[in-house]
Amino acid sequence: MASLVYFKKLSERPGSIRYSFGEDPAEMDRTLTMDTGSRTSTSDDGNADYTFLKASRKINSLFEERSQWPERGMSVS
Repeated sequence: MASLVYFKKLSERPGSIRYSFGEDPAEMDRTLTMDTGSRTSTSDDGNADYTFLKASRKINSLFEERSQWPERGMSVS
C-alpha cells in the first residue's frame, strides 16, 4: 500500500518554520513547527503519528540535499 504525504511552508521566523501537511494536497489541515537550529520538529496538534514523521523526515531530507528549507514537497513510499 502506497503512502503519500504533502507539505507546504506556511511561515518562517528566525529559528523556526511552520509547515502544513497532510495526505491530500487539497486538505493539508495539520501543521508542524521545525526548529531550524536543531532540525527537530513538533506536531502542533501533539499527534506524532506516521504522517507527521513522514513529513518531518522528508523536509529534513530535502534540507540536507539542498541546504535550504523547502517551500513545498511530498513523500511517497
